[in-house]
Amino acid sequence: MAEKQSSSAARKSFFALFLTTIVLFVLSWLFVLRSTGRPRPLDRKVLTTQKLPTVFHHVKSQSSNGLSRAILVNNGGIEEEPPKREQGFQDKDGAMNCNGNVKEPLKIFMYDLDPEFHFGLLDWKPQGDRIWPDIRTEIPPYPEGLNLQHSVEYWLTLDLLASEISDNPNNRVAMRVQNSSEADLIFVPFFSSLSYNRFSKQNPHQKKSVNKVLQAKLVKFLTAQKEWKMSGGRDHIVMAHHPNSMLDARMQLWPSIFILADFGRYPLNIANVDKDVIAPYKHMVESYANDTSDFDSRQTLLFFQGSIYRKDGGFARQELFYLLKDEKDVHFAFGSLKNNGVIKAGQGMRLSKFCLNIAGDTPSSNRLFDAIASHCVPVIISDDIELPYEDILDYSEFCVFVRTSDAVKENFLINLIRSIRKEEWTQMWEKLKEVEALFEYQYPAKDGDAVQMIWQSLARKVPGVKMKINKSRRYSDAVVPGKDGGLRSIPAPKNFW
Repeated sequence: MAEKQSSSAARKSFFALFLTTIVLFVLSWLFVLRSTGRPRPLDRKVLTTQKLPTVFHHVKSQSSNGLSRAILVNNGGIEEEPPKREQGFQDKDGAMNCNGNVKEPLKIFMYDLDPEFHFGLLDWKPQGDRIWPDIRTEIPPYPEGLNLQHSVEYWLTLDLLASEISDNPNNRVAMRVQNSSEADLIFVPFFSSLSYNRFSKQNPHQKKSVNKVLQAKLVKFLTAQKEWKMSGGRDHIVMAHHPNSMLDARMQLWPSIFILADFGRYPLNIANVDKDVIAPYKHMVESYANDTSDFDSRQTLLFFQGSIYRKDGGFARQELFYLLKDEKDVHFAFGSLKNNGVIKAGQGMRLSKFCLNIAGDTPSSNRLFDAIASHCVPVIISDDIELPYEDILDYSEFCVFVRTSDAVKENFLINLIRSIRKEEWTQMWEKLKEVEALFEYQYPAKDGDAVQMIWQSLARKVPGVKMKINKSRRYSDAVVPGKDGGLRSIPAPKNFW
């Protein structure tokens, strides 16, 4: 009994001591708050400090005037850069500034592929052992017609060649470097769309078409390069803008960054919006310079001219044709390149308020970019479409999006378009004129054109690419004990993604 009483008394004493300690701690904390108005800060001197390099963070913080500000971390301190406008915003003088997220030029290493992969496909004949044309004196022309709409490979290659002779390197978004170890990304100059358009048909005396032969040679070349082996191809840029280009090679080169028109003919594990870049088509109609039209002068309400009967996802075109063909202020007609079809389509778009962009064989088509160039508000009916630069550009400001299931309902589309008033249409029309330069391919490239916008889209992929490459090296050449008591190395996993 005495032992139980002693144990009980000990527990009570311990509890009383614990309670007293808690009360004293709370009272001391309240005293600090009352005397200073806030908790006493931690003394940084007791911590081990280390100088931090200056880092540019691609994160936006809103300032009072609505512009984004960049935060600089410099030697442990934080300072704020002056406001910098992002892509798609206008400067005070109205010029489009598209340098938002790129602080330094993107460094690109370009393989010196044999001319048969690039300008040789344009019938350019190199002199001696030359690989590239001297663009100061000659620029091989790109073929006109439908070939031109998938010519992104041509413009990007020219821009990289120009970066080596530019008088103003500070004005460049991307520049070629000769050492791959210095590069952010690796560029593969294969004109794959042109190869498909011109050389995909197999002649009777050929075992394989020239297009298939070139793809096989490209895969063999790339996979043998040290640059490909070091990254598994993840930092390589492969252009395949035509939906049927690279059909044979894509399954072997898929870790790379594809430049595409859409994902309509790709499995998600081969191409997707996280890994790849969507580039605009080069519009076929002429740009509408000095546009003095307005809502009232564009007397056609809704315009479509093109192929009506399409396979795959193009069923909506024929459905809409039967729904709209009798509307008095709607132009819905078959069109082709024959008999000046492009010129006639451009003229029709300039006289129309809205232009239909309906999915055809693939989710995208050149028609969207013809409409933008004509300042005709696009009406997009393509549920699976992916759009260029949509991570920074809000297409809803100058386009109307309609789900296919709604568009094919009787009277739904026409009633929707008629409900858009003059003021709302005028706002979208003005925005079209602001953004049209973002979709222009040209040489030399100009600030904020399609060439520079594609490079910037690629630049925004770099951090993710570097992360994937670094992750793939976690267990590279890992050393572990062997069965005989010695050491052995384990190679890194292949095709890590």
